[in-house]
Amino acid sequence: MSLRDRWPPLPRTVHPGAWWLWSLGLATAASRTTNPILLVMILAVCGFVVVRRRGDAPWALAFRMYLFLGAFIVTMRVVFRIVFGGGQGDIVLFTLPEIPLPEWAAGIRLFGAVAVEQILGGFYDGLRLATMVVCVGAANALANPKRMLKALPGALYEIGTAVVVALTVAPQLVESVLRVRRARRLRAGGQKGLRALRGILIPVLEDALNRSLALAAAMASRGYGRTGHVPRGTRLLTGSLVVTGLLGVCAGLYGVMDASTPRYMGAPMLAAGLAVATAGFVIGGRRVRRSRYRPDRWRPGEFAVVASGLATGTLMYLTTRVDPANLYPSLNPLTWPEVGLLPAVAILIGVLPAWLAPPPESTQEPATAEIPAQGTAPAALPVGGPPRAARK
Repeated sequence: MSLRDRWPPLPRTVHPGAWWLWSLGLATAASRTTNPILLVMILAVCGFVVVRRRGDAPWALAFRMYLFLGAFIVTMRVVFRIVFGGGQGDIVLFTLPEIPLPEWAAGIRLFGAVAVEQILGGFYDGLRLATMVVCVGAANALANPKRMLKALPGALYEIGTAVVVALTVAPQLVESVLRVRRARRLRAGGQKGLRALRGILIPVLEDALNRSLALAAAMASRGYGRTGHVPRGTRLLTGSLVVTGLLGVCAGLYGVMDASTPRYMGAPMLAAGLAVATAGFVIGGRRVRRSRYRPDRWRPGEFAVVASGLATGTLMYLTTRVDPANLYPSLNPLTWPEVGLLPAVAILIGVLPAWLAPPPESTQEPATAEIPAQGTAPAALPVGGPPRAARK
């Protein structure tokens, strides 16, 4: 088969791990800068990829809620800087009445002079955190949480079940709100604003409770949470290896990010921690015996998605080592944010899954019969009813 026959790729479900690795790469890039131009570019990349490659499943509708959450985070960070005074500045916008505090609260200020520098500082920090939240929301909107549970290793099966159930809460709440609002419109509900909150909140909570009970019953009927007999020594060995390995990973990550730590606390400690944790996962996964129906395979589309996300995070990390001046705009003195070539190229690489990833499959059933146009009559059956073959 030629390349022309393989492109564009056929609609299918992308491995959820690929979308999560891609989003973590973008979140890593966002954590490395406070430049608002770069952060807005990351937000645009996430939104464009989600619009191009999300399906019509319930969890795909939760991305808008993460955008609202990001806007709320930015607003609250700016408000906190105004209320508690996030620092001093030369350009004062306005002055609020300052509330005196006792001596034990020295260093904390309520209201007072509000400068441009402290507002921009709160805006930059809030935008960085909001961008990281939106990156996670993009993965939640693109990845199938049920398939993610199937791809987890056996040692993380119980924990993964709880995490997947927790990740599906936000999409289910969004779906419940949309369904309740649609039902209110069909019943000609005229209340708006806070008055309509009671009529929406109670049905949504009731629907969420009913779904939780149905999910618990379905999981119990399928044997979730049941494990075989494991010797005490095996459980102790598995727990010790996993905990020790995770502690080594944490210490290694700290050593990699902090240049003042010894070299053996960096990459060697990280590699050793990963090896020990992997050994614990392998030993713990032997006690979980479960089969997989049609396991998700990694194809070139998945590798392209992961490569784009990892390339974005890696290039942004290299930028912090080579030329970090444009990644953190100066507030004192106040300067206009500038964008370098390397971070801009790194972020633009993250938009490649919008074309390289295969389009999603549609979960809606196709129509079984064609509806005639208005003003036309349906085709008449022959005299005597349908043919004899159709009757059979």
